[in-house]
Amino acid sequence: MKKIKLTKEMFYEEVTSYIKNEESLAFIRKAYDYAEDKHKDQVRLSGEPYFVHLLNVAYELAKLRADPKTIAAGLLHDVLEDCGVEKEEFVSLFDEETYTIVEAVTKIGNLKFKDEKEYLAANHRKIFIAMAKDVRVILVKLVDRLHNMRTLQFQPVEKQKRIARETLDVYAPIAHRLGIGEIKNELEDLSFLYLDPDKYHEIAHLVETKKAERDEAVSNMIKEISSVLKEHGISFRIFGRSKHLYSINKKMVTKNKRFDEILDLLALRIVTQSELNCYEVLGYIHATYRPIPGRLKDYIAMPKTNMYQSLHTTIIGNDGRIYEVQIRTEEMDRIAEHGIAAHWSYKEGANRNPKEIVKEMKWLSAFESLQEDKQSAGDYMNDITNDIFNANVYVMTPKGRVIDLPAGANPIDFAYRIHTEVGHQTVGALVNGVLVPLNTPLKTGDVVELRTNKSSTPSEDWLKIVKTSNAKNKIRAFFQKKENERREEFIRQGEDILKDEMKKRGVSVEEFFDKKKLENICGSMQISSYNDLMYAISQKSLSAISVIERLTTYAKKEIDSDYLNQIGQKNSKKRQPLPSSKSGVSVSGISGMKINLAPCCSPVYGDDIVGYVSKGQGIKVHRADCPNVLKDKTRLIEVHWGEVSSETKYDTTLRILAKDRSYLLTDLATCIAQYKANIMAVNVGVNNDNLTASASITITVNNLEHLETIMANLRKINSVLSVERAIK
Repeated sequence: MKKIKLTKEMFYEEVTSYIKNEESLAFIRKAYDYAEDKHKDQVRLSGEPYFVHLLNVAYELAKLRADPKTIAAGLLHDVLEDCGVEKEEFVSLFDEETYTIVEAVTKIGNLKFKDEKEYLAANHRKIFIAMAKDVRVILVKLVDRLHNMRTLQFQPVEKQKRIARETLDVYAPIAHRLGIGEIKNELEDLSFLYLDPDKYHEIAHLVETKKAERDEAVSNMIKEISSVLKEHGISFRIFGRSKHLYSINKKMVTKNKRFDEILDLLALRIVTQSELNCYEVLGYIHATYRPIPGRLKDYIAMPKTNMYQSLHTTIIGNDGRIYEVQIRTEEMDRIAEHGIAAHWSYKEGANRNPKEIVKEMKWLSAFESLQEDKQSAGDYMNDITNDIFNANVYVMTPKGRVIDLPAGANPIDFAYRIHTEVGHQTVGALVNGVLVPLNTPLKTGDVVELRTNKSSTPSEDWLKIVKTSNAKNKIRAFFQKKENERREEFIRQGEDILKDEMKKRGVSVEEFFDKKKLENICGSMQISSYNDLMYAISQKSLSAISVIERLTTYAKKEIDSDYLNQIGQKNSKKRQPLPSSKSGVSVSGISGMKINLAPCCSPVYGDDIVGYVSKGQGIKVHRADCPNVLKDKTRLIEVHWGEVSSETKYDTTLRILAKDRSYLLTDLATCIAQYKANIMAVNVGVNNDNLTASASITITVNNLEHLETIMANLRKINSVLSVERAIK
């Protein structure tokens, strides 16, 4: 682990090694002095002055050859949060551009979140979106995290593990995607040390134990290869490289191999002058040593999306050992170690616009495009991890643009990565010139050409086969939009149905079809809004008649309330509710008479009802359309629904006709249970001649509205032909 005790002189020596412009140097000095003064009374847990951390961050940025404003941001990245510096003061002393970098790096300290997980996810999302706009933000953040990890031993154990886990899950993958291998490797090893110290020290011991043996083998191989290349007059430098501990452990776990089985534990790197030299070196090595089939990777012809280029091959040496060999140019080696930082290193008079880098590294735009989906911070982080950090398949468009995708991704994922509309309109795909099904997994090196049709739309089945969250979100958004459009049409249909029913019943549309009045009755009908009310009417899960009755009853109550207010509270005692039976039925002018619901038609609260005076059995309450009361109208009496307890339930029988199939009764029972009705009795029969099934199901409901909701949803069940209330 690196431990550098920096001095001011060492820092300026590094800076002035590539920055010569006096104005730029003065800007850095000003930032140095300002940060040192603002943090002068602050110390870290290690006991060191806090400014030591800022100096280390700026020094590492200088080693990456960052521009003057990025180095200044490294020095100043905590003054907003820790020193209370306001934007106006900062911008007046430095500039808006440096402030933007610092502000993006500053932690979200004052926001309220449900838990730490949500806090971290939201913080990371802010970093990623800022990074998509200016990649210098993440350079500062990565170096900040690197130095914090180097001094993590001073934190409590619980915090060590939390920070190490976050580093391994978020920051190391970012460094990898940016191609900054040097920082990525150190972050992974440091995280490994704190997350699993026993395993870390075990592997470190194994590496150290085999070190002398490995060093000798690598030294001999270097001599052999050097001799071969010198014979052919190729300029090169060759050296052994050690595998970092985390990657050794990862391969042991993922590939279930012992320590001595890791293929590229013995590794060499050959750095030469040109691409042509790289292929020449590869040819000579393969001519001299036996290559292992399937292990050749050409990242020069097809660079990774983080701009990494190199030839990788694995060979068997004359000593029988296995060696991994990397072959690259000096420029490729610089980019492999420093990634985007090397590509954007500062040169006097040639400073590049940050937006140019974002355009070149197109995957950065995904940080913003995923944000547009307005998902939660946690979901956003899951999508970033799946679509970006885990991307390891590299395919090309016919024009040579490289698209990175996670393993298992198919042409539909590819299409949505190109553009949303391209994804929506995709009807076919050619992979390497061959027409393939849209669910074909893509492999690194595939050239994908899409076939589109402007009148085509996505299939919901695509949600089952796409692998990227980006594609899933775009497909879901398409169908959600369509659903919203259909819902708006259904709402209009519900309004028309309700108006037509009002006209049929002589109810004034002008007076009663009022949005505010309709919203006032929604709660009593277990509906959340006006739109939901109209939608329920259009879907026949709620009858227009019940809405009209509730609406007119509500209006009557308002009138009665106004009347009572006018005549005074004393007179209100004169208006007593009619006495009602346990079933909730009242009979005007009659008391003490037995009142029962007729079992032949089983009326429920809300039905149109009529009373029938029976001999010696009191009053039987029937539904108004019950054929049994129409035989003798002389015994009919007017009855009303009165006040009823919320606990009062009503039994009623449904007759259901359906095409016979497996699990039909299960589906019927499940639907009834979903709407919180009890099943009291079931009788089922099957007609083998026409393959139909009839069911008589007695259920307990709260009221007519509850019953109609259940009936409407039973009718939606597959193979159900009709649902009717039974009359005996």
